[in-house]
Amino acid sequence: MDTTRALLAGMDWHPLILSLQVAAWATAVALVLGMALGWLVGRCRFPGRQLLEAACMLPMVLPPTVVGYGILVLAGRRSPLGAWLREHFDYAIIFSWHGAVVASAIVALPLVLKSASAAFAGVDRSLEAAAATLRQSPLSVFLRVTLPLAWPGILAGTLLAYARAMGEFGASLMVAGSIPQQTQTLSMAIYDASQAGQDDLALVLVVITSLLSMAVLVLSNRLLAPR
Repeated sequence: MDTTRALLAGMDWHPLILSLQVAAWATAVALVLGMALGWLVGRCRFPGRQLLEAACMLPMVLPPTVVGYGILVLAGRRSPLGAWLREHFDYAIIFSWHGAVVASAIVALPLVLKSASAAFAGVDRSLEAAAATLRQSPLSVFLRVTLPLAWPGILAGTLLAYARAMGEFGASLMVAGSIPQQTQTLSMAIYDASQAGQDDLALVLVVITSLLSMAVLVLSNRLLAPR
């Protein structure tokens, strides 16, 4: 008990704060893209729809290192995009917490996409048709009918995406690295503590991560519970 208190008293809380920050930004990006793609996949029928959905779901099944390598190829310092950003803005996404946000958003996107497509597909079309007869524009019907009905499912998927982004490791490590006070998140801090033989610190970080993830999962299950 005294050892745990000493660890908590002297522990660097920056990895926890950074993990929450990265997960929040990554979830926001995944929510916007996931809702748009979810509506497209769940409500539209067009050639290549299944191929588009499969491509967007790839980060869920690919090894995280493959996702990280893909980001390095597309946005690394030697890539056209990376060179353009460096030349015009003196900015590099590699080895920055923004890189961790990009990696986490890509990995979390499938969870939002899948829940959003199922939620939009489950909305009763007759309710939308009834709203349209009241001289409501398509945007008004979407905002006042479709989105409120689909929102519980979307929100549940978004919470799962947040938990996934908070625990992201492989892709973020390749893109952002594990730089203390800069890019070291909770998952990276656990890995570094384990490698350094600091088992007590690693255990405390594991408990903190597990409790946070458990809270998100419980909240997500409550939203998905039938009413």
